Amino acid sequence: MTMKLLMFTLLALAVHTMAAPWKRHIIDNTSRGADGVRLADVNGDSRPDIVTGWEEGGVVRVYFHPGHAKVKQPWPRVEVGRVKSPEDAVFADLDGDGDADVVSCCEGRARAVNFHWSPANDPQRELLPWRTEAIPATVGKQLWMFALPLQIDGGGIDLVLGSKGNGASIGWLQSPENPRDAKAWRFHRWYDAGWIMSLIKNDIDGDGDLDVLASDRKGKTPGVLWLENPGPKVTQAEPTRRWAAHRIGVDGKEAMFISIAKDKTIYAAARPNQIYIIRPGNDVRQPWHSETINFSPTKYGTSKAARAADLDGDGNPEIAVTCELADGEKSGVFYLKHTGGKWIDYDIGGPAGIKFDRIELLDLDGDGDLDLLTCEEREFNAVLWYENPHR
Repeated sequence: MTMKLLMFTLLALAVHTMAAPWKRHIIDNTSRGADGVRLADVNGDSRPDIVTGWEEGGVVRVYFHPGHAKVKQPWPRVEVGRVKSPEDAVFADLDGDGDADVVSCCEGRARAVNFHWSPANDPQRELLPWRTEAIPATVGKQLWMFALPLQIDGGGIDLVLGSKGNGASIGWLQSPENPRDAKAWRFHRWYDAGWIMSLIKNDIDGDGDLDVLASDRKGKTPGVLWLENPGPKVTQAEPTRRWAAHRIGVDGKEAMFISIAKDKTIYAAARPNQIYIIRPGNDVRQPWHSETINFSPTKYGTSKAARAADLDGDGNPEIAVTCELADGEKSGVFYLKHTGGKWIDYDIGGPAGIKFDRIELLDLDGDGDLDLLTCEEREFNAVLWYENPHR
């Protein structure tokens, strides 16, 4: 074999390896409508644990990372509560006792934010029952979609909430002096919304406090925006004060899940088949610079989530994408790589799965590369991860 032929063969093998779908591992597939993954190390073993709400199944579950030797098997789990139509679930130490509780947001007829109180002094949270209660300030008020734990006024941990539909908003649920007093929590409206998909905390303006980055899918002003934190002293004095909203981009488009990198570059999925890369200019309060990537509507479903990281170890970020409406032979999970001045797509998931959700990129199996963690909520109904084959 000549050197030229050998090089061509090796290149073809490398391209084939990169294009092949990644191996899928199921964490749990025993309920219906897995709707998002949120992470925290809740048992102190330095490994990421997961909380997920199952929308059609009506349960909220926590999954404990079992260690690298068993990570490809179904994970140990505990059911922290049963609620109707959970759209989102997140870890938060609501009462400051050092033990992670869970917050779930419910839409449908439930229309409530629920607290799932963790049993104290139970490292695995399996032996003692969790207690669930709906927060009166939220019950029947809005179709709650997303919760973001964030300290806002200098007291206990508060929650930024987003909703959808008539009367939708972004606002904050203020923690009272006694967080265990459910009736004392108060909701304050910041922004009139259409359908909130993402809420992310980040010091956008570099003034030392955490602002809130959001994507709004519907309504009169869909797109990506950030809400400017006026600081805890101002909030203490004026808890009902609305935070200033600044438009970033994807205006007029159906902005889905977004993510933000360390350099403040934002990656936004937008229906039907676009990924936006949005970078700040000199003034973060003005519209940001935007690049649009269009991907194939015949190969993949419609945009759901986007997150960037170095997936193949070349030192440059790729963009992982999940999709909805990935029916037939369409894939619902893939990534984009910038090569030769173009964004080239590589399949991850293959045709299995129809509706995927937000993305986490992390090394679940300890082999040194980033795997992809997500949910599928229509075809095989699972919390799952795809094993990165590059190492």
